[in-house]
Amino acid sequence: MFFDFIDELRAAGIQASFKEHLTLLEALDRDVIEQTPEAFYYLSRATFVKDEGLLDRFDQVFNKVFKGILTDYGQDAVDIPEDWLKAVAEKFLTPEEMAEIEKLGDWDKIMETLKERLAEQEKKHEGGNKWIGTGGTSPFGNSGFNPEGVRIGGESKHKKAIKVWEKREFANLDNTKELGTRNIKMALRRLRRFAREGSADELDLDATIDGTAKQGWLDIHMRPERHNAVKLLLFLDVGGSMDPFIKLCEELFSAANSEFKNLEFFYFHNCLYEGVWKDNKRRWQERTNTWDILHKYGHDYKVIFVGDAAMSPYEITHQGGSVEHMNEEAGAVWMQRVANTYPATVWLNPVPEKQWNYSQSTKMLKQLVNDRMYPLTLDGLDDAMRELSRKAGA
Repeated sequence: MFFDFIDELRAAGIQASFKEHLTLLEALDRDVIEQTPEAFYYLSRATFVKDEGLLDRFDQVFNKVFKGILTDYGQDAVDIPEDWLKAVAEKFLTPEEMAEIEKLGDWDKIMETLKERLAEQEKKHEGGNKWIGTGGTSPFGNSGFNPEGVRIGGESKHKKAIKVWEKREFANLDNTKELGTRNIKMALRRLRRFAREGSADELDLDATIDGTAKQGWLDIHMRPERHNAVKLLLFLDVGGSMDPFIKLCEELFSAANSEFKNLEFFYFHNCLYEGVWKDNKRRWQERTNTWDILHKYGHDYKVIFVGDAAMSPYEITHQGGSVEHMNEEAGAVWMQRVANTYPATVWLNPVPEKQWNYSQSTKMLKQLVNDRMYPLTLDGLDDAMRELSRKAGA
């Protein structure tokens, strides 16, 4: 079984070397954990998973190899959440049964009655319409049929379950899933380059101890604070087709703002033109000339565009092609100027990568940023940060 486990981990793309296998066996041999399935799960996960983006994948492998090993059903008493019980009572009782239950009193009494029904069951049950079991039409169990119910163990057959008792949710940590602020921060850290600049306002403990020992009196040394020295320009597409991605862009903006001390951000719509802005409510009154940005911020800045790249191709290629104003120069001209001024430029696209070939404008913008367009997923953001780190000697 252990060899099957290793093979399945490797097949799922999780590094499982001979050394890690021996580490796991040694830990088991020395009794570093309790002899329980749950303790073994956490030990093996700590041994093999080096990237939290693979946690969900590890769970799937563990479930496949050690099927049912983590179930509590039939071992310890488990409290059923009352909202589950309420949903079942509302959906599966006939009007006559509901009338009987109403005589019991309020919902609290109804919950007690359903819990008692669960407590009454003492053995395996098959083919019924009431108890927890297999087959039959009961809303609790597996391998039977009910329009909606709670599947406890077993395999899904009719896809009718409204709850799955053994389901484990790690989807937000999967490499292919959209990001949360915490995961974005971890990916952005690939772009860190620390330096000590500015005023000396932080105590240098090592130098203070050294100086005190040499001088014979308290010799305090200060130093500049250590911070991320990377400089970043962030351009965010807003409005229109970007509305479904507002939450994701907010999380990216929040993460970048906390990770980079030298961050400047600007908004644009669809494609970059001669003006950008910082306040969407005053985007026509308070705009920043794009030329000013190119002259103000040095070539060592790294640039990230965030947008779905979905628009009419004319908005990129033609003078006056913008949907909002008569742009004097085509969007492609401005995109080329940015790419030429800042060698470290990438585009993050929240639209799934498999859909990009269906959009002419997406293919055009990808070409304008020298094919450095990446999906806004954990893997895509990681690749984008690697690319930015390679540029300009970062």
